[in-house]
Amino acid sequence: MNTPLKRLAALATESGRHRHVIRACGWVRAWIDELIDLLPVSMRRRMVARASLRRILWPLPLPLPSQVACASATLVLPYSEVMAQTINLPVAAAADLMRVMSFEIDRYTPFSADQVHFATRVTQRTADRVSVRLVVVDRERLMQIIEDCREAGLTLQAIDALDAHDDPMGVDLLPSSLRPAPSRTAHTRRVLLLTCAVLTVALMLSLLDRRQTQVERMSQAVAQQRQQMTGLEASRRELTDTQGASGYLARLKTSRPTLTVLLTELSHCLGDDTWLEQLEVRESGDVSMSGQSPQASALINRVRDCHSLQNARFQGVIQPDPQSGKDRFSLAAQLRQEASDAPSR
Repeated sequence: MNTPLKRLAALATESGRHRHVIRACGWVRAWIDELIDLLPVSMRRRMVARASLRRILWPLPLPLPSQVACASATLVLPYSEVMAQTINLPVAAAADLMRVMSFEIDRYTPFSADQVHFATRVTQRTADRVSVRLVVVDRERLMQIIEDCREAGLTLQAIDALDAHDDPMGVDLLPSSLRPAPSRTAHTRRVLLLTCAVLTVALMLSLLDRRQTQVERMSQAVAQQRQQMTGLEASRRELTDTQGASGYLARLKTSRPTLTVLLTELSHCLGDDTWLEQLEVRESGDVSMSGQSPQASALINRVRDCHSLQNARFQGVIQPDPQSGKDRFSLAAQLRQEASDAPSR
């Protein structure tokens, strides 16, 4: 029984405190108004437009301060003026909460839909359920509050309510038919914001496209340079191989006796009574020769006297030639490497 009286007393105390605060700030606001009057007209209009939307607690402090009267405001109702509860609904109901609650309002309140005005706000959402805060106010009481605000010169922009902890619920109990139409300035501002957002996205896409083009060009340049480096490395290896082969041939040429020197030595070592029918010098240094001599068995010792040859040996069997009466022979030997070609330590 004492609970409503205590709530009413607390509300009265809060309202009185609110009135004292407004009166105490009156002198400061008046001084600020004097300063604002010294500003240019365009700047004063912008400042007034920004300060025009205020939050006013019900009941209204009468008379209204000059800064509040004739201004757009959000009226905040105390918790004692409304009924609020949190209900759980299927997630499909969140698509059209107002229509769903207009049919189900009598399940959650002792009133019918034509007796109250209500507002909803989704506070939590899961995969299959939503938590909805339902705020209900008596329709006649609400219309009376709106009429009192109109008579006081207050233009309502929205109507919110406080919960049990004096925190705003974040709903709008102002009937949609009484809500002010969005101003051309707000519409223009939304259009400008949307245009800025579109231009920002377009600029970002343009920058990304330009960056992508630069990356592709750099990738192509890197690929070309890599291909050039590959060709350069192949040319360098080929040059190195060519230099190595030419160096090897040069060393091989300088380390082996020339064909002229070899023929001169063979002519001296074999003697005048021996002639050669075939002489072959291979790249590996192997030497093979065949011919006729009156004393073919003594040729091994003669060939050993040749400085350019080593490892002399017969190939096959010595056979007499019936026409010349001499022995037909076949010898194999190896060119002697010069000492300069020996590996250095």
